[in-house]
Parts: sequence; structure tokens; C-alpha cells
Amino acid sequence: MKKFGFIALLRGGVAPAILATMISHGSAFAQDAAPQAAAEPEDTIVVTGSLLRQTDKLTMSPITTVSAEDLAVRGITTVQQGIQSLSANNGPALTNGFSANGAFAGGASAVSLRGLTTSSTLVLFDGLRSAYYPLADDGTRNFVDLNTIPDAIVERVQVLKDGASATYGADAVAGVVNIITKREVKGLHLQAEAGVSEKGYGANQRLSATYGYGDLSEDGFNAYISGHYLKSNAVYNRDLGYPYNSDNQSGICHDGVCGPNNIANGVDPAIGFTGLSTATNVFMVRPFDPATNLGTGRYQLLNAAAGCGSLTPYTLTDAEYNSEDNAIAPRTVCQQDITHDYGQVLPEQQRWGISGRFTKMIGDSAEAYLELNYENSKSSYTGLASTIRANAPAGIENPAYSTSSGSTLLRLPVYVCARGTTACDATNGTLNPNNPFAAQGQEAAIIGRLPTSTEYNESVSQVFRGAAGIKGDFGEGWHYQADATAMVSKLKTKADGYVYIQHLLDVIADGSYNFMNPSATSQETLDYLTPTFINHSKTQLYQGQASLSKDVFDLPGGPLQVAVGVAARYESLNNPSGNPDYNGPTERYFRLNAFGAKGHRDVESAYFEVNAPIVDQLELNAAGRYDHYSTGQDNFAPKFGAKFKPFRQLMIRSTYSRGFRVPSFAEMGALPTTGYVTQSLGTMPDSYLNQHLNADGSYNNYVTTYSIGQTTVGNPELKAEKSRNITLGAVFTPTNNLSFSVDYYNIRKTGAITSVDFSGAIANYYATGETSYDGVTVITDEVDQNHPDAQRRIAFVQGSFINANTIKTSGLDFNATGKFRLNDNITFSSSIDATYIIKLNTEYPGGRVEHYVDTLGNFNLTAGSGTQQWRGSWQNTLDFGRGSISATAYYTGGYDYSAEDQGSVAGDCSLVPTNYNGDAYQGCRVKSFISVDMTGTIKVNDQFELYANVMNVFNNKPPIDAATYGAYLYNPIVGESAILGRSFRVGAKASF
Repeated sequence: MKKFGFIALLRGGVAPAILATMISHGSAFAQDAAPQAAAEPEDTIVVTGSLLRQTDKLTMSPITTVSAEDLAVRGITTVQQGIQSLSANNGPALTNGFSANGAFAGGASAVSLRGLTTSSTLVLFDGLRSAYYPLADDGTRNFVDLNTIPDAIVERVQVLKDGASATYGADAVAGVVNIITKREVKGLHLQAEAGVSEKGYGANQRLSATYGYGDLSEDGFNAYISGHYLKSNAVYNRDLGYPYNSDNQSGICHDGVCGPNNIANGVDPAIGFTGLSTATNVFMVRPFDPATNLGTGRYQLLNAAAGCGSLTPYTLTDAEYNSEDNAIAPRTVCQQDITHDYGQVLPEQQRWGISGRFTKMIGDSAEAYLELNYENSKSSYTGLASTIRANAPAGIENPAYSTSSGSTLLRLPVYVCARGTTACDATNGTLNPNNPFAAQGQEAAIIGRLPTSTEYNESVSQVFRGAAGIKGDFGEGWHYQADATAMVSKLKTKADGYVYIQHLLDVIADGSYNFMNPSATSQETLDYLTPTFINHSKTQLYQGQASLSKDVFDLPGGPLQVAVGVAARYESLNNPSGNPDYNGPTERYFRLNAFGAKGHRDVESAYFEVNAPIVDQLELNAAGRYDHYSTGQDNFAPKFGAKFKPFRQLMIRSTYSRGFRVPSFAEMGALPTTGYVTQSLGTMPDSYLNQHLNADGSYNNYVTTYSIGQTTVGNPELKAEKSRNITLGAVFTPTNNLSFSVDYYNIRKTGAITSVDFSGAIANYYATGETSYDGVTVITDEVDQNHPDAQRRIAFVQGSFINANTIKTSGLDFNATGKFRLNDNITFSSSIDATYIIKLNTEYPGGRVEHYVDTLGNFNLTAGSGTQQWRGSWQNTLDFGRGSISATAYYTGGYDYSAEDQGSVAGDCSLVPTNYNGDAYQGCRVKSFISVDMTGTIKVNDQFELYANVMNVFNNKPPIDAATYGAYLYNPIVGESAILGRSFRVGAKASF
């Protein structure tokens, strides 16, 4: 395929050439700083997690500060990417790549500090709360969408890696991410960049412009306006190299054992033909027996003359054809690589926004501001060919309708009549031209997917935010601050290509869909069969807060500081069902979840903080906050901290705090929400598997390739989760240019909200066949066509949310920074940041404990992304005075193919992927991963700067992970950007 000329030029020469120029002529160039915001007075700072101004930058709680310049040096183009790359971000984070794999909250991105889920990390804008994204993560957890951050006006991001409910209230269990925008901008600042992968896919562009007028120190005011635009093209599995682009895993081998060929109707090297697939784009039929509600005899191509069309025909050998395992297969089948044809790696994204701020000095000691933001984020991705033979997701008022089994098995009638005819027979109808058995008076059971339409999903998020505030001094040492914010998040979701069940039954009954020749079907019928579904959701947040602080009196170590504050807010969610069944079980779509939620609440709060520098070496701090919710929850969250400096170069710090998280609107009142969890052979007992064997003893594809839908419903009686946080650390600064720190954290969350334990019900069903167990209902799937009398696999399990579990996690954060002047013109700086997780466990009532560290667990919560024990980065920069070059290495530790929430024991390798013979074709561990990015800048003159990034310099692809289901064959938390391979970006900045 011919590439657009600029993209080809970019990946072929421009970016490498600029980077080479920087290396060879570096001593003549320097990195230019981005527009700087005016800071607080130099003798005081205000940090995230505190109400008080202070002079010491070494805080009691561990805080990581990432400036806009830091992100640029790393080649990171958005704040969202920067937050996702934090070492403390782990486990159930929500990345943009998940959108292309059917995430509940498609189009959004969220952070999960300490691996405690997206709902346990509080995200603030300038210290104020933000409205939640209208869709919940996994249909349950509230979070703030990082894609709505106005990148062009962000000055820095402060990440408080400690509980902070004593200051901010609910959700600040694992920590706080505070997005701090620029206070002042002077002049015009422009930026433009474009990038693309070495192979030519994943093109992206970004533009921004910011203009500011006025000088706070001289004119007493500043006003600026800023706009930005970003676009990223979609990336598909077929764009990538093997094995990420194919269902055929037979080329993935370990110790001489190779993976399965999972192509639909494929031929596996070990067992030959893998069994008849119901999921290709070519229809097959066989006679239907109403006495058994099953088809009879062998399937046949519905249109033998058309053959397999664009698919690959395969003729079964005599041995395969005569095998009892293939008793329903025709002589010729059509092969299809579904991942290659339909798989998507990254969604197409388009973002733009506009922001403005006016800041005014009032008198000598007060400052007021008004800030307005509008952000528009659009994300879209395609799915599979439209499905007609399926179990509908769990309904709200009716049982889920199924066309895959039983009396409603999908079939073509003998006669067709005009739409609306209640009884169609020979007296009022005509023989069905789509049914080859109509002349014999037999209905036809049909399998296949629609070749005429593809599922398509689009989300458009609009965020409107206004914030205003004033702060200043009065009287004898009093300081006041008052802020208010209003934020509305609107989301429009669009679904195309999804089959509306009743309309499917209609076009079958009247013969208007041409199954014999689908391309001849009228557009009117296609539109009727897959009507566009549009849903509108909205969240709102209105908040006001005010605080007073004062230096009360002097202690030997400094002034005793006291602060008090009050706050009130209103928050609401209106997320209608995405697939209701209020008009009947067939008046809805296949494959679209029914989940939805609605609610509102008022919150009133009061809080305080006291800081006491007892002596020069010892400082103590105490804080607390009381919150009252109109939905019935009350909580008081205290926090205590201390820092001790035995000598100037060493500081020892510690905190103890209590926190809480209130149930989300979805957890309290969600409509049925279904998530799908991929099953592996290691989680099923032999007694069940042995009922589904091929003649040669291998497992058939009925059990090797399927997922269980786990459906949960809201519980209005839920109570708040409670947490206890402890941190203990030390900061060692032997010289002014060198610093080391290590911090231990320990978090215990009790009353953790979870769905009922599905694993027990699943195990019980496999063992006994019972479909009701301990509050969980099991719904079975269609029969195994080759073994119709065998125990069926599970289609869905259903239960509700409960307060049940205790979650414990602990670990260590490491940081080292150094800056060294090599000569008068060259400075070298280096920074290492890493997190080591010691423990992440869930304790269930009754004493059972699940251990997740270094495994794929919590499998259900993380979409099989697991909990990596080590994550870290190492950045090195050479600044030459008029240019710079930087390299940043990212490391993620490997992990074991096990997950205790899937019935494994941590480290037992029970989830290792196996082929059709049950032999492992991967080692017991997913390998660790390192990628390196490089960035270089050239300052052309005082106004212009050029820069170039080479991402994933060594073209390392993420390690194979065949168990995760957040992406195909790789872990998106580990390798979302690296899956593109080596990529390039060039850009320019101008300031006037």
C-alpha cells in the first residue's frame, strides 16, 4: 500500500536525521523550557495533601512531581500517557487500548495507584474534584477520565502516594493525582508535531496554541487562552507482525511444543481439523428437528455455488470427514482468521479543547481567578462481524434470549410471509428461498455471522468546567482561600452493526434478508436489521470549599500552624441502559450490555489540619475530615504524620491515616452488568473436560475457546469501604545535587465491595451440574454439537455486589536523582523511579486468601493484566547549553501464569496456555520487558525549537501473554505503546 508522502518521509529519514544531528552537534544546542507559570512566593509552597503553606519541600507523605517539561524530555505527548507510565500505577488501570477490546468505559483512561482499582485513586484539577466519567469501569467503578485533561495548560502533576481522605474525603485511598494548571502565561506559544511507527501505522498529530497577556507582578493581572488538537489513527492486528496478527498460534513454541491453530475451521499441526466453527462469515445449514430442538445430519454450505467467497476453502480428508468428532461437518469448510480480519489494537482518537484563565491581584495580598475549560474527546473502534447466533446479555426484566440453543435456536422457516403475519404456512406464504430444505417441509438450522455488517462503537465525551477562587491574607497572619467549581461531563455513545433480535426474527420470517446472497440484501433491510443505537449519559459536579489558616505561635522548630475548612458538593449520574429489554426479551440487541445506573447525592464536609515543628529536628502533623452523604454514609478520616531530621542530609518520615470510599452509583443501583472472562483448560476439572474430547483424546474447540459472562446487579444496602494506610520512609540528600529516597507503604481496605464469589458456583456446576449456588445463578450455553448429551459449558453466572472482602497491599517506592555539571556547557542529570510490590491479597469471609503479586491475578479485576511485582523507569539527560538529548528506559517485571481468583495457587503455572493436546507452549512465566525512548532538542534561536522522539528505540515487542484478555497475546498495561514497534515523532515550538 502506498503511504502518504510526509509519513514516509518522517519514518524514513527526518526524525532519525534530527536525532543524529543532535548527537553529533549537541555541544552547540540546548533544551528550551516550555512556558512557565508564576509560582507561589519563593519562601512558601502548597503541596497536594495539605491545607498549609510551608517552606520545606520534603513532605511527610511521598509525593512525585512531574512537570510538563519532564514529560517533554521523555517524549510523552499527553498528561494521560505520563500518568499511565507512573511506576506506582499497576493492575486494573484503564488504558486507551482497552477501548479497542470492548472495555465497559470505552474511550476513557484511568489510573490505578497501588493496584487498588481506578475508584481508589482520587484525581483533582487544581486541588478540586472532577466529575466522574459517565460510564463506570467494569460497569461498577467511578473514575475521572484522563483523556479530558487540557494538556497545553498543565504546569505539573503532583502524585501523592499516600491516603488523603483526611484532606479530600472519599476515594483518596491509594493516593491522589493533582493536575495543576498554569497560573500565568505571557506571550504566544505554538507547538506542532507529527509521528508514525516505523512500519507506517499509528500516525498521530498534535497542535496547540496559547496566548497570554499581562504580568501579575507588574500589571497585577494575567489572562490567557489556549487551544489544542490531537489525532491518533486506529491500529489493527493485521497491521502488526506475527504472532499478534493471527489466530494461528502454531508458530509460538516453547521447548519444542507449539501453540494451537485457532483459525476458525483451521487445521492444527497436532490434531488436524480443529472442528466446525459457527463464527465465520459464510452461512451453513442443516435440517432442524423440532422434537429435539437440534439440527440433524451434517451442515452444508448454504450457497454451494458461491463457495467460500473471500474465505479460504478447506476440504476435510477422508479420515477427518469420517471421524465421529466431525459428524456434523461438511466435506468443505471455510477458514477465517478472525483476529486478522477484525482485531483492533488501538482505537482512533481525536481530541480538541479550549481553555481560558483570568487571574487578578486584589490589593497587596489577595489573588482571584476564573478558569474555563471545554474538552471534546472522540474514540471509535470496530468489532466483529455482526452476530446472529448468540445468547443475549443478561436482561433487566426478562430472561436473556438465546438463538444458540433450545426451542429458540436460530433457524430458517419453511414458508415466508409479509412482515407482521402471525401464522405463516402454505395457505398464506411462499416457500422460503433461503431454506434449501423447504421443499421437504423442514426448517433449516443456520450458523455463521453476517458478512454485510461489522460492529462499530463510537464515544464522544464533552466536558464543561468552570472554576473560580480567591485567596489572600488578612488580619494578623490569617490566610484564607475559597474555591468553587462546576463541571458537567456529557457522553454520547453510538453502536452500529449490532443485530436487533426482534428485527432478526422479522427478516428471517419475511425473507427480506438474502442469506443465499447477502450482498443482494437491500440497504433498507440491513438498516432495519442493525439499527443505530445512540445513548446519552451525563455526570454533574458542583462544589464549593473554603479554608482558613494561621501561624498561631512559635515553637522551637517554627510556627504552629492551624487550618480549618468546610466544603459542600452535589454529584449526579444519569446513565440509561445501553440495551434495555423493557418491551420484551427480543426487543433489544445481541452483544450490547444492559448496564446503566442513575443517582445523585449531596456531601457536606468539615476538616482541619495542625502542623507542629516541635524542634528543628522533629515536626508533627495531624489532620481530619468529617463527611456526611445524603445517601446515608458518614465518615471521619484522621491522619497523623511526622518527619525527623537527625542531621541535615537525612529525613525520616512516616504517616498513619484512615480513609474510605463510598459505593459508586453503579455499585448501589446498577442494572445488570456483564463482563466476559476467558476460560482456560486449567480451571476446568477433568471430569468435565473428558466429556468433550476428540477421538484422538484431544480437547475439542467447544471447551478450548470460550468465555463466561459474569453478570452483577447493584445493591442499595452497600456500606462504604474503609481503609488504613501506613507509610514509613527516608530521604537522604548527601549533596545539593544528589538525592535518594525509599518509602514503605501498607494499606488495608476492609468491607471491600465485590461481586459475590462466582468461582465457587462455577466449580460447583462443573462438579454437580447445579445451576444455583450460594446466591449465584448459572446459565448454560448451547450444547456441544459433537457431544449433545455432554454437560454444557457455562454461558453466564449472575449475582450481586456485597461488602465482603479485606484487601491488603504493601510495597516499596525507590527514587534517586542526580544532576552533575560536567563542564561549563554540559550538564548530566539522571533519575530512577521504581515500585516493588511486596503483597497484594484479598481475604474472603471464612479465611480464604488470594495472593496476586507476580501473577495474572486479580484476573477478573485486571482483565488478566495481573500484578507485576516490579515497575520502574530510568531517565538520563545530557544538556549541552543549546540542545539536549535524553534516554528513558521503562522496566516491567515478568509474572507467573497463575491467578488465585481462577482457582490457581500463586506460582503453580496452571494458567499457562496449552495446545489442543493439553501441552504448554509457553514457559511458566511471562517475561520481563524493557523499552527505551529517546528525545532530542535543538534550540534554533530564542524563539524556535525543534525536537524529535524515537520511541521504543530497540524495536522490542511486548512479551507473549496468551492468557490476558485485555489485548491479544500481549499485556496492554505492559506494552500498549511498545506493540507499535519503533516509532518516530518530530515537532517544533515557537514562542513570541
